[in-house]
Amino acid sequence: MPNLDLAPLECRVLGCLLEKQLSTPDVYPLSMNTLVNACNQSSNRDPVLSVTEPEVQDTVAQLITRGLAEHWPGRVLKVAHTAKPVWNLSVQEAALLAELLLRGPQTPGELRTNTRRMYAFPDLAEVEGCLAVLLEAEPPLVIRLGRAPGAREARVAHLLSGTVEASAATGSEFAAPRPARVEQMEADIQSLHEELAELKAAFEAFKAQF
Repeated sequence: MPNLDLAPLECRVLGCLLEKQLSTPDVYPLSMNTLVNACNQSSNRDPVLSVTEPEVQDTVAQLITRGLAEHWPGRVLKVAHTAKPVWNLSVQEAALLAELLLRGPQTPGELRTNTRRMYAFPDLAEVEGCLAVLLEAEPPLVIRLGRAPGAREARVAHLLSGTVEASAATGSEFAAPRPARVEQMEADIQSLHEELAELKAAFEAFKAQF
């Protein structure tokens, strides 16, 4: 079982590999150039990074050492993750873990909206069921954080970077809640922007093959 103490860039690279396998399977495994672009995406990322190819190459080597990634030889060397077989992840669980790796702690409702490019959860019950599997894994892959004052849902965080305090909270969590209708509209608009960015990225990756 891999050591669950990944560095931030390891989380970003692993999250990108999980994400792209589900959202753009036609260009997966990823070339190094495509993987760098995925790490530096401005959409679906928090924080937004600006990393170099040598940094990503070193990180891929670290993930390979941990047993979480592998090289695919060919005309262009490509990279794939091995997290799904290592942790026996379903598509749904892989989507949730990818989203947590790429954008940090989120509520189940946010996860349902933000994973649509990878897997369309029909309802929150399926999200909660998959989170329960990740919570009960050995060792656990996620943790449920304490609910912030005024929040309707508790957030969930991944545990691939070591221990997370269940009471951990960011300042933004203490803002007054907004009407659910406004939140849903904002989430839908954000999702459309993200899907457009994914399509553009997939098209650029497709063009790069020729």
